[in-house]
Amino acid sequence: MILSAYVARRFLRMFLLIALIFGAILFLIDIVEQIRRFSDDNIGLSGAAVLSLLNITASFYSIMPLMTVLAGIALFLGLSRTSELVAIRASGRSGIRVLAAPAVTAALAGMLAVAVLNPVVAATSKRYDDAVARMKTGGGQTISVGDNAVWLRQALPMEGPDGSRTTGQVVIQASRASPDATTLYDATFMIFARETGPTRRIDAAEARLTEGAWQLSRVKEWPLSQPNPEAMARTFPRLELPTDLTAARIRDSFGKPEAIPIWQLPDFIRGLERAGFSAQRHKVWFQMELARPLLMAAMVAIAAVFAMRHTRGRRMGLLVLAGFGCGIGLFFLRNLAQVLGDNGGLPPVLAGWAPPVVALLFALGALLRLEDG
Repeated sequence: MILSAYVARRFLRMFLLIALIFGAILFLIDIVEQIRRFSDDNIGLSGAAVLSLLNITASFYSIMPLMTVLAGIALFLGLSRTSELVAIRASGRSGIRVLAAPAVTAALAGMLAVAVLNPVVAATSKRYDDAVARMKTGGGQTISVGDNAVWLRQALPMEGPDGSRTTGQVVIQASRASPDATTLYDATFMIFARETGPTRRIDAAEARLTEGAWQLSRVKEWPLSQPNPEAMARTFPRLELPTDLTAARIRDSFGKPEAIPIWQLPDFIRGLERAGFSAQRHKVWFQMELARPLLMAAMVAIAAVFAMRHTRGRRMGLLVLAGFGCGIGLFFLRNLAQVLGDNGGLPPVLAGWAPPVVALLFALGALLRLEDG
């Protein structure tokens, strides 16, 4: 037990050191990018630093598995260099038992990252997007999903009281939508003028999105600027309303699954499905987050296969490069599984869990093959 705690502490120290180095590198690179990107907005060095801190959390979180494999390689190389690994193996401990302590530590670090760092990443990503949207025109979310409705917002060119052209707003509420986000059912369009507030209400049984316009079917319109809107209401079999929305823009407005805290993700998925949208991407991401602790343990096992050896010299350097290359390979295999899952080629559970499970089994098999008792 004491020996396992010692190895776990060594691994945790290596992991924190590597995380600090990677965090500093990401910050320096990103702050230069923010200064270049917003050079016309005069954000200054402090503003660029704040944006960088908000932006790098997502990148830092995504490369944690790579930091884990580097920490594992550094741990086993350190134990081998000081001959502690030889002493541990001579005491009768197998390679699997030596691996258990850092692997469990990595899995616990992964659980902590999913429980704590994941919501932090979601919050900082949202704050970064909001900050960028305030500096750049055309930003902001255009869609949200409530418990019983889909809500959208769009701009609408209008004519002002003095005859000038102005831009109003349209708030759209629908009971549900089609999975491709091109058709709304039981939709209500509330049209707001910039100076006078709500001016029209339009109800439609169906609203189909085409290029540059909503095609409304079975329509009733109320002029809200009149004293008695119901008396002035009109019905139409069809009506066209201009729009700057597209199906891709609506889908993109949900944001990346990474921008939603994992604790809120199940309810968000249920809300998407109730609204009629596909939640495949969010289901895949949820399973991948649940499998993250196992992925980090698998990264340590991969490091052990190549670095838990008594070899020295050039051959050891090649083994270290091979171990890091295998870690990168698993990282990209996980990303490939995510893409296949997002496209419906793999079930979400398989896309999330298959890469770390397969990698861990292969690593344990290689260690058992190398085990000399």
